[in-house]
Amino acid sequence: MQSWVKDCALFPLTDRCLALSMKRFRKLSVCLLAIFSLSTGGDAASLTGTRPNIILVMTDDQGLGDLSCMGHDVLETPHLDKFYEGATRLMDFQVSPTCAPTRSALMSGRFPFMVGVTHTILQRERMAQGVYTFPQALQSAGYTTGLFGKWHLGDDDPYLPQNRGFDEVLMHGAGGIGQVRFGDFEVNVRNRYFDNVLLHNETVVQTEGFCTDVFFESAMAWVKKQHEAGQSHFTYIALNAPHGPLIAPKHYKKRFLDMGYDDRSAGRFGMIENIDDNFGAMMAKLDEWGALENTLVIFMTDNGAANLKGTLNGETVQHYNYDLRGSKNSPHEGGTHVPAFLQWGDKLGRGVDVDGLTAHIDIFPTLCELAGAELPAGMQPLDGRSFVPLLENPEAEWADRKLFFHCGRWPAGKRDAAKFKDCAVRTERWRLVENEMLFDIEADPKETTDVAAEHPEVVKELQAAYLEWWEATEPKLVNEGLPRILAKEQPFAKRYEKQKEEQGIPEWAPADVLELEYQQ
Repeated sequence: MQSWVKDCALFPLTDRCLALSMKRFRKLSVCLLAIFSLSTGGDAASLTGTRPNIILVMTDDQGLGDLSCMGHDVLETPHLDKFYEGATRLMDFQVSPTCAPTRSALMSGRFPFMVGVTHTILQRERMAQGVYTFPQALQSAGYTTGLFGKWHLGDDDPYLPQNRGFDEVLMHGAGGIGQVRFGDFEVNVRNRYFDNVLLHNETVVQTEGFCTDVFFESAMAWVKKQHEAGQSHFTYIALNAPHGPLIAPKHYKKRFLDMGYDDRSAGRFGMIENIDDNFGAMMAKLDEWGALENTLVIFMTDNGAANLKGTLNGETVQHYNYDLRGSKNSPHEGGTHVPAFLQWGDKLGRGVDVDGLTAHIDIFPTLCELAGAELPAGMQPLDGRSFVPLLENPEAEWADRKLFFHCGRWPAGKRDAAKFKDCAVRTERWRLVENEMLFDIEADPKETTDVAAEHPEVVKELQAAYLEWWEATEPKLVNEGLPRILAKEQPFAKRYEKQKEEQGIPEWAPADVLELEYQQ
């Protein structure tokens, strides 16, 4: 406490004072909780190999500020707010600046370029075939696995989730519903986000309802079966919302339209509030089934917020983004710093903040350690590391590290020209952007002041690390230079036409397990 007070005395209410004070206050709070636990006989038992069921909910293009608990003054997200209040929160959790790269990092435990993923389209989203995924590792440990929503790591048969560690799959194609020229089913253009055609395991099916509702309901119907059978499971609910196009059910848009927001902003806000309702219904059902005590529930997003500009009563407005610099597809904090909240019955602390620098590449080793999965000797090396020690004790030793980001997306054959464009290196304190701008994130989380001139030794160290990483990625870029595929030649297009001719497209729906009263 004395150190915290001293900081404020020496540095009157500067950003650095505030950042350090809050960080140390959180650490003090955690220490006091730990002391209280020990004094009352609490036991900090190891979580390794405890085999929880795991539900990972990941939304698409939802930023750190897109929750009312994170300061948004327009959105109402009471269910996720409640989850946040009772969760262990990774306060410095980093992902990639765009969709497919983050998904590849989750599945592989590696930085995206190391598994060939440098874009979200043009076949450069395909995760290299040699990757051993963490769902495969969970399968080896006796888990059954399910994916509901967005895969975005390749639509050719060898790349599909059914062949990369998932037993149950309900997915759209490409990077979004209706992205026909990049691989989704052509019919989804006609009524985007409602009554979509999806791939259920090996069968193309016709679904009914709003896409987010369908993915949650389908996931929970599957979870219920696993729960009743006593089967350990990993459930990956990977939503395409609130990715554009910004479409939501009318009753979710109405409040925002009545306030004077434009249709697109109302659609995006409505999508987020719909996610919140679905998340709340999911947690209520898990509680009703008595499943929460042995289920690790994770909420996170895949990159920074998108579509942050709109109008309010005809005037241009910038939507709240936690005051971070940048957004989706940016090398700044606004592109990569996202929410990550975890609950697991009484196993994890409630309302506890973890300050250590964590990332998407850490999900693989963390979940494998919890599940007691043994990894094969010949698999890819992991860039991530398990944060189980931080879940057991938020003040556990956690060595500093270097995380590497690059937005990719360079034109074909132009990789070398993109070396220092849209890239960053991050440590616990520093963020080096485009090899020259240096920001002290602890003192200046909004990245307002370039301090490279004051810290040349830090710049030099991070530049060297980045160049070493960049050179190491070159032989891993297995998807560069591949030909563009026409819409009608995309794998899902051909699959749809073949099945339609041979057997038709059946209607499909999960069992109605959620009984979502808020749906109209």
